[in-house]
Amino acid sequence: MKHSTVIILDYGSQFTQLIARRVRELGIYSVVLPVTTPVEELQKLDPKAIILSGGPSSVYDDGAPTLVKGFLEYQAAKRIPLLGICYGMQLLVQKLGGKISKADVREYGRMMVKTNPGTRFFAKSAQEFQAWMSHGDDTKSLPAGFVSSATSASGGITAMESADLGIYALQFHPEVTHTEGGKDLLKNFLTGIAGIPQDWTMQSVLDEQVEKIRAQVGPKAHVICALSGGVDSAVAAALVHRAIGDRLHCIFVDNGLLRLNEQERVMSVFSQQLHLPVTCMDASERFLSKLSGVADPEKKRKIIGNEFIQVFEEAAHEVAKKVGGSLPEFLVQGTLYPDVIESSPPPGTGRVHSATIKSHHNVGGLPKDLRFKLIEPLRDLFKDEVRELGKKLNVPEVFLKRHPFPGPGLAVRVIGEVHPYGLEILREVDEIFIQSIRNAGLYDQIWQAFAVFLPIRSVGVQGDGRTHDHVVALRAVTSSDGMTADWFHFDSKFLAEVSSKICNTVRGVNRVVYDVSSKPPATIEWE
Repeated sequence: MKHSTVIILDYGSQFTQLIARRVRELGIYSVVLPVTTPVEELQKLDPKAIILSGGPSSVYDDGAPTLVKGFLEYQAAKRIPLLGICYGMQLLVQKLGGKISKADVREYGRMMVKTNPGTRFFAKSAQEFQAWMSHGDDTKSLPAGFVSSATSASGGITAMESADLGIYALQFHPEVTHTEGGKDLLKNFLTGIAGIPQDWTMQSVLDEQVEKIRAQVGPKAHVICALSGGVDSAVAAALVHRAIGDRLHCIFVDNGLLRLNEQERVMSVFSQQLHLPVTCMDASERFLSKLSGVADPEKKRKIIGNEFIQVFEEAAHEVAKKVGGSLPEFLVQGTLYPDVIESSPPPGTGRVHSATIKSHHNVGGLPKDLRFKLIEPLRDLFKDEVRELGKKLNVPEVFLKRHPFPGPGLAVRVIGEVHPYGLEILREVDEIFIQSIRNAGLYDQIWQAFAVFLPIRSVGVQGDGRTHDHVVALRAVTSSDGMTADWFHFDSKFLAEVSSKICNTVRGVNRVVYDVSSKPPATIEWE
């Protein structure tokens, strides 16, 4: 089934992927493309609407991202509904003959917006609502044929439209939850103005991916699946197993960077609940040896990614011996959209205006001479979409609700050099923290919770004596997709009890701190 497609051109906003997610939540397929994508490539996707994202640039800066040659002519000829958001609006104003300049008052954060009567975009919205602003430039004059459809509390032009041209633009961000009714505004644009049917569902994703996997693998080839014990790799394994059955061989690697008793828990879940055949490979010594003396987080991720591939290549030889055939060519990974977004953009993608946050071991950490052909059926999905897909595949709900765990494991939670002593302390602290959360009935309210071993010592008093021991940090966040997050507001009594239990039972720790940073400006993990 061919779905209607919405193209989102990425101008580097931290919220670009939220636009994609909001569109999908409306049951409409969306794809994010670099702003350098030629018109010929856009035409192949036959978009029913195009959205220009926000971005950190100013339209009058040297080298500022712009519209590719022929874009506006293509939009006009095909009458494709077009929406510009933040920088996207400023770019349209500039290209269509209006004027953009530095704002007299920079608008950032929540601000009241008042809509003007008789406009199509705000036909179903409240006359006044709070919207999320993040810009330092203003529209000083509109292009010919456009009307101002909304203004901000400071009097600035907040939205414009030309129903005749099919072009609409917003200075605020409807994709963020801080904007009241933002999702409804997008719905009105996509289903009301653009007339796009809401025909994209997880069942359709499942059916399409099964067909795609079968076509990619063929009728005889065997496949290795890298199981991490997390939701993503479990759903990916279940999906590939649905497609090719027993030609899938799951490999769980104990890299020495797992949580307390993680190997036993994972093997039990996969064999007894998911009923997938899994081989466990203990490679803890080789991983820790490779990481010895390495403190830089990017180097740690790349080392881990490379070492995983080495282990899977060895596993491929074992599978070949077992089935009596050639080496498996394919490797399944549970790579998600946020993993791709936050890692280095692949050469030639044109995503030069988006910042690299960190390399994920299964994206930026892969070796260039990778022998395997990758199968990444979840690569275009967000975490909540993966969980929904998992339900369709009958993955146990208790497993789907597990908090995310990073592919590099505890290596990115021991800040600086990874060493057995820090790992041992971290496992004990993390277990106390997570079990306390479960006992308090808070686990399902939290997106992710974990402990971090800090490379510092502090003076303390324990047992009537002076100590000079380690500091650990606790982190818990709420989120819907991992792209943005807020710290979880525990009751102070809960934190006091957890801190006391950690200091009293984990030898070598005398101080516990709680991380109250949101994403952004921080990331969820510390490294």
